[in-house]
Amino acid sequence: MAHFAGTLALSLLFLAPQDKSAYDAWSRGPSKDPGFFPIAVWLQDPRHAAAYRAAGINTYVALWRGPDAAQLDALKAAGMKLVCHQNSFALTRKDDETIIAWMHGDEPDNAQSLRGGGYGPPVSTEKIVEDYRRIKAADPSRPVLLNLGQGVAWDQYVGRGVRTNHPEDYAEYLKGCDIGSFDIYPVVHDKPAVAGRLEFVPQGVERLRTWSHDEKLVWNCIEASRIDNPGAKASASQIRSEVWMSLIHGSRGLIYFVHQFKPSFVEASLLADEELLRGVTSINRQIQELAPALNSPASKDLLVVGSSVPDAPVAAIARRQGGATYVFAVAMRNRAMKGSFAVKDHKGTSAEVLGESRTLGVTDGKFEDDFKPYEVHLYRLK
Repeated sequence: MAHFAGTLALSLLFLAPQDKSAYDAWSRGPSKDPGFFPIAVWLQDPRHAAAYRAAGINTYVALWRGPDAAQLDALKAAGMKLVCHQNSFALTRKDDETIIAWMHGDEPDNAQSLRGGGYGPPVSTEKIVEDYRRIKAADPSRPVLLNLGQGVAWDQYVGRGVRTNHPEDYAEYLKGCDIGSFDIYPVVHDKPAVAGRLEFVPQGVERLRTWSHDEKLVWNCIEASRIDNPGAKASASQIRSEVWMSLIHGSRGLIYFVHQFKPSFVEASLLADEELLRGVTSINRQIQELAPALNSPASKDLLVVGSSVPDAPVAAIARRQGGATYVFAVAMRNRAMKGSFAVKDHKGTSAEVLGESRTLGVTDGKFEDDFKPYEVHLYRLK
């Protein structure tokens, strides 16, 4: 799972999240329980499963040289779900509910390393579609996840080699999966055009949804380590912003990337970082608490959102669930602004700001709140 990125004119399309139940099409796919939201970790040793479970992570994506019997049994014992490659062993365990999706590939859209050195072109879209059909033929009861690179969010990523600045490829790649995912890590990025610009993360979510005409589910990766930047690391606050930007823009699953390569290699660096682990655990617990609202159907024209700064928008979605209206909002730029919200047909007089020990007044369904750069606010209106 590579990491890094260039320039781009950001024009975020605020599509309405899908109304259908996300995983109805697969009998052995991710749970259809409205209280379940996939929160995953990328390529980790199953011996850490219990620790990740305690941090609010419920899914492993990919296994090193696996799956094998020991890996699968360890994850099953920890209550961890799995997205894995469809190897010969995995096909003997097709009835095991631990496996919830098949892993198609990782970053086939990037230039591929050659055996003798150097790089060749990306994997062809035709090859991806062909292999997808083979995976589906062997087991149609689970979705197939394809993880793509940062070219999803940033057209100028040179890691695509001869296909740099060819975003039209992605509509074709998405024909080779049921769940399209991607990774871009702005905080630790080495290019000024991307570094620190958290809005690249939801940009990629939006683009995958647009390219697939909302016919594919979208997951995405979240940076949660230094990766290979010894001078920078995403804070819990920045991770929270990336997470909620993703969810507000329609991501249906999160995958934390926790490897550290520099200044030294640490596979499970999140577990070794007490402060960051505490922050990520808090983020995950709040997502799971709000999962029934996140998984509830979108209500058309329920919410109108505004910002006091025209070129620094506030993004938000609203959901009605359990007798309450939830508004999830985030500042989309590294600037402070005031957000305004109008909730259709709401008669209440207050909005609880979740996790912040404060309430706001609501008049005729309208309220306002101040946002720091990239700040998240989550509201419940009863």
